[in-house]
Amino acid sequence: MSAASADLRVERKPKLSEIVVATIRKQLQAGEILPGHKLPTEGQLTETFGVSRTVIREALAKLAADGLVEPRQGAGVFVTEHISTMFGALATDMGSKDSIALNVLEVRLAIEIESAGIAATRRNAAQEAAIQEAFFEFERLLLASEPTGPADLAFHRAIASATNNPFYVEMLDVLGRRAIPCDVTSPWSTELVQSDSYQRGLQREHLVILNAITSGDAEAAREAMRTHLTASQQRYRERLHARQAFYASSVKATAGE
Repeated sequence: MSAASADLRVERKPKLSEIVVATIRKQLQAGEILPGHKLPTEGQLTETFGVSRTVIREALAKLAADGLVEPRQGAGVFVTEHISTMFGALATDMGSKDSIALNVLEVRLAIEIESAGIAATRRNAAQEAAIQEAFFEFERLLLASEPTGPADLAFHRAIASATNNPFYVEMLDVLGRRAIPCDVTSPWSTELVQSDSYQRGLQREHLVILNAITSGDAEAAREAMRTHLTASQQRYRERLHARQAFYASSVKATAGE
């Protein structure tokens, strides 16, 4: 093996927030922090890990997106109680490898097409408002040039909640941020994914889903969700191909040195 090839195999150094996430995840698995119990404050975690508040907030956002903790306004961050042991173990085993993403999207197709249709007929006023709030939060983050992944997940989770069937919500909570493989906070995020036009495309698809649900049209909601997730599959395949092309060009450039 050439030295150049060996260099290309060096693994990416974990971010500080990923180290914090891994440590807290192990504490949860070991039962050191029980379901329903409050996590230490941001200040305490900052002192414990010797990192900035920004790092702690990013780690807590990741844990919340994975359905392991939930923030409660004015009270702090608490360990979730509703995820089953089996699903929780599945989430841990899945990790965040890109090889999982397309399988996750396939599972989402099976789950979310029907959840959108059910939400269109079962939603109550508060649940409809929650879907709308998540939609407009995505818009706010987009205009502020901030990562939209959390709001994207919140939009889909609000739809699942509007089915009034807790298992739809539980499955999305298990998938967590893996449900949004092109989130701009991903370490493999590309300029395309971060572009305003790309994010605008997602929001246009969300709007079609939102309109179908608020109008109570179950079939239109199913079709809109199918179109959105199928397009997401295609976008992710294109993203993987772009990474492959970048790797090939890097190898070629290195070999020519």
